[in-house]
Amino acid sequence: MSKTGINKTFTLPDGREITIETGKLATQADGSVIVKMGDTMLLATVVSNKEAKENTDFLPLSVEYQEKYAATGRFPGGFFKREARPSEYEILIARLVDRALRPLFPDNYHAETQVLITLMSADNNTMPDALAALAASSAISVSDIPFNGPISEVRVGRKEGQFVINPTIKDLEFLDLDIMVAASMDNIIMVEGEMKEISEDDMLSALKFAHEAIKQQCQAQLDLAALVEKSKVKREYSHEENDEDLRNKIHSDTYEKVYAIARKGTSKHERRDAFDLIKQEIIDSIPEEEREAKEMMVERYYHEVEKEAVRRMILDEQIRLDGRKLNEIRPIWSEVDYLPAAHGSAIFTRGETQSLTTVTLGTKLDEQTIDGAVFEGKSKFILHYNFPPFSTGEVKPVRGTGRREIGHGNLALRALKQAMPPTDDNPYTVRIVSDILESNGSSSMATVCAGTLALMDAGVKIKKPVSGIAMGLITDLENGKFAVLSDILGDEDHLGDMDFKVTGTKDGITACQMDIKVHGLSYEILSQALQQAKEGRLHILGEMAKTITEPRADYKPHVPRIVKMTIPKEFIGAVIGPGGKVIQEIQRETNSTIVIEEVGDFGIIDIVCTNEVSFEAARNRIKAIIALPEVGEEYLGTVKNITTFGAFVEILPNKEGLLHISEIDWKHLKKVEEVLNVGDKVKVKLIDIDSRTGKLKLSRKVLIPKP
Repeated sequence: MSKTGINKTFTLPDGREITIETGKLATQADGSVIVKMGDTMLLATVVSNKEAKENTDFLPLSVEYQEKYAATGRFPGGFFKREARPSEYEILIARLVDRALRPLFPDNYHAETQVLITLMSADNNTMPDALAALAASSAISVSDIPFNGPISEVRVGRKEGQFVINPTIKDLEFLDLDIMVAASMDNIIMVEGEMKEISEDDMLSALKFAHEAIKQQCQAQLDLAALVEKSKVKREYSHEENDEDLRNKIHSDTYEKVYAIARKGTSKHERRDAFDLIKQEIIDSIPEEEREAKEMMVERYYHEVEKEAVRRMILDEQIRLDGRKLNEIRPIWSEVDYLPAAHGSAIFTRGETQSLTTVTLGTKLDEQTIDGAVFEGKSKFILHYNFPPFSTGEVKPVRGTGRREIGHGNLALRALKQAMPPTDDNPYTVRIVSDILESNGSSSMATVCAGTLALMDAGVKIKKPVSGIAMGLITDLENGKFAVLSDILGDEDHLGDMDFKVTGTKDGITACQMDIKVHGLSYEILSQALQQAKEGRLHILGEMAKTITEPRADYKPHVPRIVKMTIPKEFIGAVIGPGGKVIQEIQRETNSTIVIEEVGDFGIIDIVCTNEVSFEAARNRIKAIIALPEVGEEYLGTVKNITTFGAFVEILPNKEGLLHISEIDWKHLKKVEEVLNVGDKVKVKLIDIDSRTGKLKLSRKVLIPKP
């Protein structure tokens, strides 16, 4: 007999049902649920230690998302045939969930917490990523872990002018807006997605539409939690030691000093050194025997002073840490063709943030293979983002690509993807690499700008230039004050209430990423942030236009040229040859690379060469292979074999005909060798094709005068 769990079911606007079930699987976790939609099922679990580790003043939260290949009846690729390290897609989904959950835990809760989300079953038309945050939040909601949720995420698409919640996989290609939105009952928390040049008003409408659906999902979690005994009383915890006298002393002794430094408008490192000096003075003033015990409290209380002073300065005086106005963009300079051997390159520098970006153009052989449990295929547009420690003046171990780098690279890719030309206008696989050389505020947006410049430098016919800007926000909701900041610094991001990155062309938004850290943010404030972002985006586009305004008319001389040919499908084997012999020979002799892909009833051939001579030679060889012999045509053939009754002559690649001994010459020959030998070139005429066998009959004598 199977066990019955506790469940709650709700319905999406289009009638599809989602069920959340708990109490049946993974019951030793602090909280666990199964979320089911159609045949797609996700298992989410959460476990949190009862106590925090010593000297921990943050929440050690880890969120993992994994897709089991068995969920779709597939084997994993690779030698070991098992799920291994997470794919970039899985990392991106985990980041979306992490960013939605993290702000909702109590600030003073520091116990190590782990959320695991696993795709256990999947149908071929349901996007599992749109259910991941719902599953994670539900698992926490049915536990005794303190949490200021619930939250949920939905995907919002727009198809034929209508917004859709959690569109199907089949619908994705028809959407002009595709965003993930996370929210609680009361507030938008996180947004990320891509669009095809939509307006700011449409963006705001999409957020409102998403929030209405999320409220229903949050209510379903509350209803489910009310049925679970464990969740009714949240655990008690005490993860921080506090000394209110020390807190008050630090505030009174340092606030004015911190405010004065913030107001000077100095550079990042000068400002940080000055702030650190004040903090060190506090530490030095504490009796030596008490320092170790109180150092963490000093860090926490001093950070509170910094945050309050900077925020009050911005709200009350409308000036910023580097002296700018609220909507002022830092100085910008850019340069293209900086790296002469690259196919395309650009430097984009905005204030203390700098990206050196390259573009490399390749063939179909360079396409990225996507081998996921749900999604398979190829990608011909790749963007990689690198963030070395020297870019912030730090010393850190250099390990593998971090999750932050993957997330920032994905945002820039989504932004630029909308501007890429159709395949017919761009035969290349394109790889963009952004190396961040300096960073103080939104290096991902610098990547978008540098990527646009490098693509134009490479001669890629992008539809329109794309730029990006990071917006910030400082609020005092009690007094109704707020300040929207354009082109934020790293400190403004760290101390502020919002990080809102918006990319787009002159005509609309192409991608966005938003994290909101404050409760009760109104749509009016979001609307102002979007409009201010548009102004900044257009200003940056104007600065970029001072360097280059449109793609180069031609690719650079060292870029491989790709020319396409189309052949009937039945000739693909002949062009490749047994074991690839024919195509390898053509590539070797013409110094070219040839890529063949079967599409429908045709073979699409890419001939990749560095000069016109190689291309013509390769094309003529292929045309000869696919040519059909025609009766009455003359050919210069090669004698391949000699028999007593004639010679077999190859008139086209892999196409031989019989030149009978009687058709060699007008005079009588006793032996073929009187005129021809193997390897000789001989001009012949095709006089007949046997209708039954298809054999070719050749004549030499009809081309020479009769005696």
